[in-house]
Amino acid sequence: MDQSFEMRIGSDIGEIPAVSERLEEEMASYRFGASEILDTQLAVEEVITNIIVHGYKKAGCTIHLSGRFTGNRIEIRIADSAPPFNPLSVSEPELDGDIDKRGIGGLGIYLVRQVMDELSYQYEDGNNVLTLVKRRSA
Repeated sequence: MDQSFEMRIGSDIGEIPAVSERLEEEMASYRFGASEILDTQLAVEEVITNIIVHGYKKAGCTIHLSGRFTGNRIEIRIADSAPPFNPLSVSEPELDGDIDKRGIGGLGIYLVRQVMDELSYQYEDGNNVLTLVKRRSA
């Protein structure tokens, strides 16, 4: 049985708690564990924040989220109409150097890569589409 959900939010950081709450409700109903839910919330919050701050850079825009449960996984699709940007093209940050000499930023996508099982990006019909996959543990 497949189950899905959708939501649209404005380009406002204040909308992120509603997204996190919805993810928790949906994933808990599909028997994902607390750590899997938290990882997914963290990744989605990071992606949405980046879209708002670096992509749109203004209020009044829309972000479309959809989730689909299949088997033991959730696939979350996040679409926006900000200028084209593939976050997966961002290189891994240098984690071994002196923290005081490292530039600000660059850890968000790294973090998303660490907590999610799969990531993919497409630019389709004038939209950035980032897909995140989290598998439910046994």
